[in-house]
Amino acid sequence: MPDKSDFQTDLKLKDQLRQLERENKQLKMENGFLGMRKFLQNYLLVILGWFFTILGIIGALLPVLPTTPFLIVALALFSKSSPRFHQMLLNNIWFGPILKQWEDNKTLSRQTKYKAYFLIIITFSISAAIVNNNFQFQLLLVGIAIALLYFIWRIKEEPLMNK
Repeated sequence: MPDKSDFQTDLKLKDQLRQLERENKQLKMENGFLGMRKFLQNYLLVILGWFFTILGIIGALLPVLPTTPFLIVALALFSKSSPRFHQMLLNNIWFGPILKQWEDNKTLSRQTKYKAYFLIIITFSISAAIVNNNFQFQLLLVGIAIALLYFIWRIKEEPLMNK
């Protein structure tokens, strides 16, 4: 016949088992929540990455929007959320080499900077000439152009290779 201590031990084991089941259930709920949170965060980063990629593409066509900063932001967002889209940007024919250089050492080549200066000056000059009857808008365009030129000037240049 079982004695009283066996009965008490049995109750303690059942209590411990219930406690472990509760803790296990709690952990499953927390992991499920964290998994959902990670999924939503990843999804949001991908959406923002595409938003900045589209802005960068539009910036390549319009003089008012800068291309490179938007693509750099998109690259950073994709690096945190989607290796496939990150690699897609790095392998792009037009933007890939510049983005690879930026990702590797946070620099731009002098040639790239000169091209950017040239495009900014030409496109903003054309835009200012088109709106020749609106002095305030022309002043705004000149201010944006100066800000962009300053931004690009501040970016480090890649070191020149010794021959």
